[in-house]
Amino acid sequence: MMKRALIVLLSMVCAIVLVSCKSKTATEVEIDYGTSSIYTQDDMDAAIELIQEVFHTWDGCELHSISYAGDDKCSKSNIAWMNALEEANDAKETFTQCMMFKSNFHSPKNGGGAWNADEEYTDWQWWLARSDSGQWKLMTWGY
Repeated sequence: MMKRALIVLLSMVCAIVLVSCKSKTATEVEIDYGTSSIYTQDDMDAAIELIQEVFHTWDGCELHSISYAGDDKCSKSNIAWMNALEEANDAKETFTQCMMFKSNFHSPKNGGGAWNADEEYTDWQWWLARSDSGQWKLMTWGY
């Protein structure tokens, strides 16, 4: 009876430890949707998905957070800028909306590519645009 109780207790402890452990390669990204009177959370999630797809190609970088920069970024001048970027790439879509997110991430310990070694990058900008009935398109990113 005592042996059985000990086995059950050890099994429970092992299960708790396994459930509470996180993989060293997996990180949780903090998402801040802010407040928007223009975009829904679904709109933002679609944009964030594009950002994460690009980010995941950056070997060794660890994404910490993504935050919506605010409705004021969807200005006429920024929409015009997105359309100018689109024209420069010989694309034909005309955008009517844009949004900007900021992210914080850590570069690889040994650097590489455009990254300084083992550095925290903050307020990295991600600009996206779409037409009235279109999907988000990631237009540019950086400082």
